[in-house]
Amino acid sequence: MPLFSKEETPVKVEVHGKPLQCRICDHDTFYKRRSQLNTQLATFFNVDWANRSAVCYVCAKCSHIDWFLGEK
Repeated sequence: MPLFSKEETPVKVEVHGKPLQCRICDHDTFYKRRSQLNTQLATFFNVDWANRSAVCYVCAKCSHIDWFLGEK
């Protein structure tokens, strides 16, 4: 199963008014994902839903991931 659907289009992203560029390949378009930040304690008590989540931008060229807590 592919990570990104063929219908999904990568987008340019700004963080604090500055364009985001991949630190690895200097590309400037990204796929947006949300990811759960699981902790051992929450997993032990089966309350993973209570953990924080992060916004991830995946480089459309090299797949490097930049993580941000909360919405930008």
